[in-house]
Amino acid sequence: MDILLVAILIALSAIIIGFFFGFQFHNLYSSRSIKATKEAVDQQLQRANSRSKEILLEAKEESLKIRSETERNINEQKLEIQSISNKIDTNKELIEQKQKALIDKEKVLSQKKNEIQHELKSLEENKKEISLELEKISGLSISNAKEKLIQTAEEQIKFEISKKYRDADLIAQEEYEQKAKMILSETMQRYASEVVSEVSLSRINLPNEEMKGRLIGREGRNIRSIESATGVDVIIDDIPETITISCFDPIRREIAKLTIENLIKDGRINPSRVEETMARVKRDLDTNIKKIGQKATFEINVKGLHPELIYHMGMLDYRFSYGENVLNHSIEVGSIAGMLASQIGANVETAKTAGFLHDIGKSLTHKIDGPHALIGADLAKKFGQNDKVITAIKEHHDTEMTTVESFLVAAADAISAARPGARNDSMENYIERLEALENIALQFDEVSNVYAIQAGREVRILVNPEKVNDIQASELARKIVKKIEDELQYPGQIKIVVIRESRIEEMAQ
Repeated sequence: MDILLVAILIALSAIIIGFFFGFQFHNLYSSRSIKATKEAVDQQLQRANSRSKEILLEAKEESLKIRSETERNINEQKLEIQSISNKIDTNKELIEQKQKALIDKEKVLSQKKNEIQHELKSLEENKKEISLELEKISGLSISNAKEKLIQTAEEQIKFEISKKYRDADLIAQEEYEQKAKMILSETMQRYASEVVSEVSLSRINLPNEEMKGRLIGREGRNIRSIESATGVDVIIDDIPETITISCFDPIRREIAKLTIENLIKDGRINPSRVEETMARVKRDLDTNIKKIGQKATFEINVKGLHPELIYHMGMLDYRFSYGENVLNHSIEVGSIAGMLASQIGANVETAKTAGFLHDIGKSLTHKIDGPHALIGADLAKKFGQNDKVITAIKEHHDTEMTTVESFLVAAADAISAARPGARNDSMENYIERLEALENIALQFDEVSNVYAIQAGREVRILVNPEKVNDIQASELARKIVKKIEDELQYPGQIKIVVIRESRIEEMAQ
């Protein structure tokens, strides 16, 4: 037991001694390690202190540099601000000087205004005194004097305007007339057509007087049948061996003429034969009218017309206006309108077509009421013509026209109607037109004598030189032209010539 206890004590002692030596060894090792670590840390601290000093120095240098730059910028801005301040002070002084000068000027102007008002007041008083004095001297009141002054001014202004208008009108008229003459003369030289006189009555020569009896028939039944079927008047006993057919419709007159001629050739004349013959003649005439219309379109070279328009143009071959064949007139107007269009650079086809169709309404004037221009325009519109052609047909007799084609067709119509021999007027109409022209001119007090010459194409007007000066004579001519255009209807143009002359006569004895 004691041995065990001793062994245990020895073991505990050994353990304690071992622990002690181990602890000492550990302390020794730890102190060495701590020392080494401390030395390493001290070295790091020394290096860190050295680097921090360098960084601090660099920061100080950079701070000094930034501070120096900032101070320099601040100084520059201070100098700039000082310069601006100096300028502001200078401008302020200038503004104060100008303001002072303006105040002085305002005082001067106010003083002058007062002086002017005083002078105006004085002038107004003088004006009243002068007005009263003038009224006493002239015997006119202020209102009458104003009216007299205004009237004198109006007359002077009117005179100056008329003078300028006349001068400009003469220059323009000379240029336009020269150019128009060249265009029209060239156009008329390029076109020439024959003159066809109107046949107002149709006459048929009979082989003998016996044929008259056969045409009359028993108790006049044949002649009544002819007149009833054709709608014409047949005059039998007017001229020997001749019968005369009268009717306002040239187509019906032509049908009646051909019907009677066929009956005479056939020899069989009775009411039933009359109707058969007339029906056949009417069919043949319709075919012939179409051929005539087609021939006219080929002659003038107008394309694209509706067959109905061609038929109506063929009908115009049997109508006459002032002794002129309307179809020939239409062909002539279309050709002239096309030539005029080519001269001025307008659409040739449109002008030619409109000129060719301008009188197409005359084929229906015996059936439809209204002006032939409107009838023709409606007919052209119905059968597909374009708006410019329709407008030219409708406006070719108007005083105001809206398209170039209207002017060209109207001019071509006037040229065709006015050329020598184109139209024949009756002597009664001729005399009436000349008298109407002279009477219009004689309505003006300034006119002393009027002479209508050249078949009414020119009117020469003599005026009293004491009543009319040159400017007023020009104005008088325009007034007469306007009155003739408003009151008369006439083909072509009428030239108005106002003559003002002074004559001084002395007698040598």
